[in-house]
Amino acid sequence: MRADSLKRCLVVFALLLSAVASPPAEAAAPPQRRARQQQQRQRAARPAPAPTPAAPLAEPAPLVNRTLQNGLEVIVLEDHSVPIVTVELAVRNGSFTEPPEYNGLSHLYEHMFFKPTRELYLREQYLRTIDLLGIVYNGETREELVNYYFTTTTPNFPVAMRFMRDMARFQTFDEQQFAREREVVIGELDRHESNPYGAVGEELNRRLFYKYPTRKQPGGTRETVRAATTDMMRTIKERYYVPNNSAIVVTGDVEPSEVFRLVEELFGAWPRAEDPFKQFPPVEHPPLEKSEGAVITKPVQNVVIQIGWHGPSVGKDDAATYAADVFSFILRQPNSRFQRALVDSGLTTGSGIGYYTQRNTGPITVVAQTTPDKARAAVRAIYEQVARFDDPDYYTDEELESAKALLEADDLYSREKLSEYSHTISFWWSSTGLDYFRGYLKRLRATSRADISRYVKTYIQDKPRVGLALMSEESLKASGLTGEDLVGGARAGAAAAGR
Repeated sequence: MRADSLKRCLVVFALLLSAVASPPAEAAAPPQRRARQQQQRQRAARPAPAPTPAAPLAEPAPLVNRTLQNGLEVIVLEDHSVPIVTVELAVRNGSFTEPPEYNGLSHLYEHMFFKPTRELYLREQYLRTIDLLGIVYNGETREELVNYYFTTTTPNFPVAMRFMRDMARFQTFDEQQFAREREVVIGELDRHESNPYGAVGEELNRRLFYKYPTRKQPGGTRETVRAATTDMMRTIKERYYVPNNSAIVVTGDVEPSEVFRLVEELFGAWPRAEDPFKQFPPVEHPPLEKSEGAVITKPVQNVVIQIGWHGPSVGKDDAATYAADVFSFILRQPNSRFQRALVDSGLTTGSGIGYYTQRNTGPITVVAQTTPDKARAAVRAIYEQVARFDDPDYYTDEELESAKALLEADDLYSREKLSEYSHTISFWWSSTGLDYFRGYLKRLRATSRADISRYVKTYIQDKPRVGLALMSEESLKASGLTGEDLVGGARAGAAAAGR
């Protein structure tokens, strides 16, 4: 799905947070009511879903991969339908590698990656004309991945590969460029902070991952970015930008044999280094000791509710990660009991649940948007649904099989644009490994009710959680919502005991 359908986990969050980013309630209420009424009419007239196909809808993407002697993994997905190629460098870096003083610096490094020094610019003739070649480039920083990508026409593929090599290996960080780019990143942080809806997600992560919050905050803070130096950039480069911690992903109009030849030619001399995670192992996020709830007050007109739990980690409980995806997909469908109880009832204008796949503790999050007069009832309804997640009749066998088929179809659809699917491959390579990615659709098909039940009981029901609400001071007074309400209060306990 797509994080920010790039990555399955990230698409989940994009769907959830679309409710958070919607317009103020009083401006949006009439269209929302009309949309809900139309949706209900469509449901009433909707025929029963078609039988789930007996054969798989999709097979794993036909990836070809090879690892160079220096540890650099090369992954190719060939498609000659259009003369376009995407070249991507994926590095196992990001906020999960960042102690507090380095928080946000993986993202700052990403900005500097595309800034060749004057010395390199003068030495390499191709850099003076690269902007004329129609190469589209960008980068992204996440918790467990930093990736850089170039999309261009097939004849320019070798140039894009060379630029990737030179920036990965020979960046020396010009001080003037660094000072300018640091201000650009600080400007991004300022714009993010000006959006009040970002506060609730950041606070949820801070409380869920209370011992090491910087490891879940890719953007960092103004203070850490302001204090960054080029020496710190060089430390990141020497520690994480090494071939045995990186992958080259190439998708589109290429022959795998030519890709392997060119990567060997350009990157073969990149010296292997010590595994950075042996010297600097990732932290272990301790489990929540108790549930906690809080209300965040900002000048907003609607009410946003987020409830989070610690979810499974890839490599420790893979079966639960597949179950999480299937169950979340069931609950996001318009006909699900979850949606009927929260949206069709009028208690919320939008609700969703998702699991974010991570090797280092992925969060499970429920998000809902409502109005002050319905806030307490909406929270109670959420916890009533959570208490029923493991009921035998909470979803049908047809819903289960349909969710699997639709997830397969989503993967097929996402392959239509390989320039974006390359980011999907990079994400899975970094956070899960290619074996997980290749086996994903098969494991989805094998997910059973028992798997979902174990996931729900292990990670959600009666487990410590963080419940937050974002609203204005006036809405808080009108709603009467409390921190106790946001963790389920006595009603949740009674519901759990009565199951």
